[in-house]
Amino acid sequence: MTATLISVNTARIAPLLVNGKQTQSAILKRSRAGKVAVGERGLDGDEQADPRYHGGPAKAVYAYPSEHYPFWQTVRAQAQAALWDEDLPWGMLGENLSLQGLQESEVYVGDVLRFPDCELAVTEPRYPCAKFNAVMGFNKAAKLMVESGWCGFYLAVRRPGSIAAGQSFELLPGPRELSIRDLFRAKAKA
Repeated sequence: MTATLISVNTARIAPLLVNGKQTQSAILKRSRAGKVAVGERGLDGDEQADPRYHGGPAKAVYAYPSEHYPFWQTVRAQAQAALWDEDLPWGMLGENLSLQGLQESEVYVGDVLRFPDCELAVTEPRYPCAKFNAVMGFNKAAKLMVESGWCGFYLAVRRPGSIAAGQSFELLPGPRELSIRDLFRAKAKA
C-alpha cells in the first residue's frame, strides 16, 4: 500500500490557555517547507512539553489522517461558528505528519511506514487531553475523538533520515494483530 505525506509539522513549547489556566504545550504545530531531519527522538525543530504523554522513543512522531480534517472543520465551526470559519491548517490536530491514504483501521501496531530516506514504526494510538479541547476551541473535542476513533497514531523512528511534504511512502505490514482503531477503542472503554 502506498500513501502520501501531505504536510510535515513541528512546534516549539509555548504557553497555552487550558480550562482557564496557563500551561506549556507544543500542540500548535505548523507546516514546514523542505526536508526535515528525523532523529531517534523525532523531527528536528519539534518539542514536547510533557514527556510523560508525548515524545520519547515510542512516541517520537505523531501521524494523523488528512481524511478526518473535514469532520473537524465542520464540528469546530458548529461549536464556535463566529470564531472558526477558516480552514484548519495542517498540524492543527497536533500531528507531526498529515497523511493521505492511510487511516486508523488500516494501520496495525508494528507496521512500518517506509519513506525514501527514513522508516517509522507504528507504536500506539494517540489519546486526547484537555489541550486538544483548548486548541479546537470547544470542550467536547476530545470526547468526539474518542467516539469517532479518529485518533491518529504514534511512530517510533526505526531508521533516521529526513522527510518532506509531498513524499509517497509505503506501508510495510507488521504482525497485523491489533489495529490502531481497535487498540484505541479498547483502551478508551477501559
